[in-house]
Amino acid sequence: MTSQPKGLTPQLSVAPMLDWTDRHYRHFVRLIAPKCRLYSEMIVAEAILRGSPERLLSYSPVEHPLALQLGGSNPGRLAQAARIGEDFGYDEINLNVGCPSERVQNATFGACLMAAPERVAEGVAAMQAVVRVPVTVKCRIGIDDQDQYEFLLRFIDAVAATGCTQFIVHARKAILTGLTPRQNRDIPPLRYDVVYRLKSERPQLNVVINGGIRTVEEAHAHVQQVDGVMIGREAYHNPYILAELEAALFGSDLSAVPPPAAVVEAIRGYVETELAAGARLHSMSRHLLGLYAHRPGARSFRRVLSEFATRPGVGFEVLDAAVRAAEGGSGSSSAPAI
Repeated sequence: MTSQPKGLTPQLSVAPMLDWTDRHYRHFVRLIAPKCRLYSEMIVAEAILRGSPERLLSYSPVEHPLALQLGGSNPGRLAQAARIGEDFGYDEINLNVGCPSERVQNATFGACLMAAPERVAEGVAAMQAVVRVPVTVKCRIGIDDQDQYEFLLRFIDAVAATGCTQFIVHARKAILTGLTPRQNRDIPPLRYDVVYRLKSERPQLNVVINGGIRTVEEAHAHVQQVDGVMIGREAYHNPYILAELEAALFGSDLSAVPPPAAVVEAIRGYVETELAAGARLHSMSRHLLGLYAHRPGARSFRRVLSEFATRPGVGFEVLDAAVRAAEGGSGSSSAPAI
């Protein structure tokens, strides 16, 4: 097995998560973790080409470095969508070859494409031909009964032949029939050793590991073997883990990270602007439920947001009330003045 080369900073990123890593979440989490790479939710290439790119791809400049994750399998359509993504200023185009949902399979993309490495290679090559930013791939270690290491290696080698050098590998295989996407995040066992072996045998590739990483200690152990870690659910439910990881991996000053109350105050202008544009408070506040995770007042903070943020017409006063409840430590969830 290989170790992280001396002098090379390991990569840290937040996984693309449908309905979770939208622009509101990314804007908020950037206040806590200014250096890690953020990813969009998976956006289907056809949706960009047939819908409103402005609505689907807009983001705040503070979100950089930011990658656009695309779903699709038609090389020409992927290339068109990738070019639009680059025009919008995304720093990376990532192809989803890991989603196991039945709807995605029916559209012939996601994890099922691991069985068609040549098709993935065509799509990656088509995107590389029209953009200057890196084109990367996120995949699983296998699918269904095709979970032998040789299956993964054939896939990686076929795509790497295009010049693609970065692969984000979820260390679970995907079960395409019989399990829901949620179950696919837990039931197939994690096999980190497979990803380690890939990096060992293909040292010229940048290999980032994903799946079940929840602590700084775990992340540190992984970057002794691969080039980086991608954090998923833990980054969403406990966002301050990202600050801890940036301190551990990049030497960032953990004491400079704003506390929860300061984060809420820092997003006041953003939230009020979005509310004025017609957004509902809940579409933003739902991403803040983990802000006080593992801190005093966490339950009170969540209770106020859960009870009042979904009500029609409410505004930032709900966030103010949630912070007061958390910081007061009383557990109070009295209704904020509306």
